[in-house]
Amino acid sequence: MSLNPGIASSFNETKTRSHTLSPQSGMCSFCTADCPGTCEIGLSAVLGAQSVYPTTTGNNQIASEKDYPLDCSHFNINGRVFGAQGVPAGTDQAAIFNVRLERTLGRRHPVKIALPVILPALLKMNWQDYFAGAAMAGVCCVIGEGSPSKDPALQMRNGKIAEFPYLNEIMDAFRRYYRGYGQIVPQANFEEDGQGLPEYAVSRCGAEAIEFKFGQSAKGTQPVTRLKDYDAALKKKTAGALVHPDPEDPAVRASAERGEAPNFYVYGRLPMWDEEYLIPRIGMLRDMGLKNVYFKMTGFDPVDIERVLRIAASAEVDVVTFDGAGGGSGYSPCKMMNEWGLPTVPLESAVCGIVRRLIREGLELPSMVITGGFATEDQVFKALALGAPCFQAVGLCRAAMAAANSAKKVGELIEAGNIPAYLQKYGDSKETLFADLPDLRHLYGKEAESFPAGAIGVFSYLNRIAMGLRHFAALNRKFDVSLLGPDDLIPLTPEAAELLAGR
Repeated sequence: MSLNPGIASSFNETKTRSHTLSPQSGMCSFCTADCPGTCEIGLSAVLGAQSVYPTTTGNNQIASEKDYPLDCSHFNINGRVFGAQGVPAGTDQAAIFNVRLERTLGRRHPVKIALPVILPALLKMNWQDYFAGAAMAGVCCVIGEGSPSKDPALQMRNGKIAEFPYLNEIMDAFRRYYRGYGQIVPQANFEEDGQGLPEYAVSRCGAEAIEFKFGQSAKGTQPVTRLKDYDAALKKKTAGALVHPDPEDPAVRASAERGEAPNFYVYGRLPMWDEEYLIPRIGMLRDMGLKNVYFKMTGFDPVDIERVLRIAASAEVDVVTFDGAGGGSGYSPCKMMNEWGLPTVPLESAVCGIVRRLIREGLELPSMVITGGFATEDQVFKALALGAPCFQAVGLCRAAMAAANSAKKVGELIEAGNIPAYLQKYGDSKETLFADLPDLRHLYGKEAESFPAGAIGVFSYLNRIAMGLRHFAALNRKFDVSLLGPDDLIPLTPEAAELLAGR
């Protein structure tokens, strides 16, 4: 059985001419010279190196198309009928709404979350409602890398961020609705750390936390962007960016003057952090007032995973988020999204094995979050059970943004008097259609009625996750999600059974 997703993809709106494909290559088994090249090979023949990246980015979300051989669907959820854990075993106490979902993340300055979920790094599409909904639901959320480049008022001096007013606006999307749970966390990649983003975020914007990004499941390298021309390349190089080829090279300059310049690309620097840099760096930021430190890690080599956890232990990092292959991104190499890194379930299992060994050594480890392709409460439950007690929360990124986008659209349709037919049976106004608005009104008062529809949508989506988790936990007679464990899962395949036996 081939796991090859083929060479037709929604990443670039390509398709194969034939339905019969060669399993190994993914090409049409019958390839003819009469074909105009509708597949990825044909697109590559026209766009060349640019076709490494999706052509359908912009205001869209993109994720892996590969069907990995082991994921959450290979487990069912167990159930029990006797007794109760976490509450007295009485019919009034052992009730679904008494399932405790709250968790605490961190070490020096613990952060409470209202349910075992975070919204991972993102800054595109409807980010305003994504962050606002996180605050309403009482969970942590992360501002994705590249935020300085989105601010037209950004000012740099000597390679450092001097003015970045947009960051306060981004953080206010969360802070406006903060109710004592969760935290908004600016993320810094290697270049942004060098530009002083953490210092600016803490000293000028009141950020209490920073996430250092080692990588993500869809993009282990930094993005490469084709530049318009030589002048654009020179401008980027002068600003301190990496540009290939070097526009200041005399031979390249001469080539440009003859009208023979090659394509120019700007690309991000790979992280080259190590213990010697990160531990004192984190200490310096804490001296400035930083309370919480997060790491973003992915399914790199297990040796690297262990090293990151050791650094996290030494630096008293609060949270490490592990991102498994299968997750999504806005601008990652097409094949990198499909073909690199540990998929989420094997990654979670591998991290747990490393954690058990490090704990035996006496290390005090950070709280941990698993993300990478989760969308519904059954998947969240399975991830918490499989990763217990190592993982305390699950990241929901693309799904939460989908909720923000769809609810915002519904809100616009309500205002236009054009409620979709499939929703009309549920109500005819914002107040009647958004069923969890009463819960928000209870938390915030009547001002909740004016909250953005997209943010209400994120809150409502996470409310559904919470309700579903309560049902599954009560089904197992475990009335606190901290009690979940591998014994709450039933393997459905030999591979799942082998993995579960190793837990």
